[in-house]
Amino acid sequence: MSHRLRFVPGRLLQAVPVVFGVTIVVFFMVHLLPGNPALTLLGQTATPDRVAALNHQLGLDEPLWQQYGTFLRHLVTGDLGTSITYQQPVADLIVTALPVTLELVVFALVLALLISIPLAGLAATRPGRGRDLGVRAFTLVGQGMPQFWVGIMLLLLLAVRLGAFPVGGYGDTPGEHVYYLFLPSLTLAIALAPQVIRSLRASMISVLGSEYVGTARSKGAGGAALFRGHVLRNAAIPTVSIVGVNLGYLVGGSLVIEKVFAVPGLGSLMVNAIFSRDFPTIQAVSLVVALFVVVVGVLTDVAYTLLDPRVDLAVGGRP
Repeated sequence: MSHRLRFVPGRLLQAVPVVFGVTIVVFFMVHLLPGNPALTLLGQTATPDRVAALNHQLGLDEPLWQQYGTFLRHLVTGDLGTSITYQQPVADLIVTALPVTLELVVFALVLALLISIPLAGLAATRPGRGRDLGVRAFTLVGQGMPQFWVGIMLLLLLAVRLGAFPVGGYGDTPGEHVYYLFLPSLTLAIALAPQVIRSLRASMISVLGSEYVGTARSKGAGGAALFRGHVLRNAAIPTVSIVGVNLGYLVGGSLVIEKVFAVPGLGSLMVNAIFSRDFPTIQAVSLVVALFVVVVGVLTDVAYTLLDPRVDLAVGGRP
């Protein structure tokens, strides 16, 4: 097992220039945003002298290359800077918001799998029939609907009209977290499920037509045992890559959905920082999201390697 996972350090090393490139792009894009953070903090009636003094205090009057060099030096030491808006270390804000976003993403992934596996199985066992066409129609509609629109519709129907769920927030206890995060997680799950369903359906159809499934049937295997032991396990292997790739988009989607449902995660932190031109917070959140995508990519390769014994990324790559 250890031999087959020797590729992990190499993958992590390959991620270093990617993350470095992200810091460059994010830093300069953020500083090209219109508006002045000092003016945002002091208000439109602030005098030019007060604005200039605050710009100097925040280091915003230095050339961009000097600001970037300062940002990198602090980053190497683990210092993400101080939030211009909250006047707190950005690292403290990240530590508070990151677990909320991770909980939301994991919950959304679980819901997406709970939706996708049964629907893909229904479609694959009767390809071209009515239920297959219905599932495929669901995937087309799901892919075509913007996430924020789905979120608003769920909010209006299930929270405002029916009162079955809270309008927003996060709650205090683990049980309340699940309750409060159900609607935003369902919103993200509806966006992810079509991709997973399409991949699983195609893989299941291929597996169901394979010789080893036919052999298993001839030996009396069938029903749920055949589905779990032979079909789902083998069909899931290519779907792992689909899920891994889309997890990055899931985090990106959560940035908007958190704001819609007032979830106090990285998304809300990022949106507030953008509107207040809080450069250090925007840079830190973007960097955390980039690191998350890199780690998910490595974990996806690990899962692919463990699920498929034919794959050895340490020496060859995927078949």
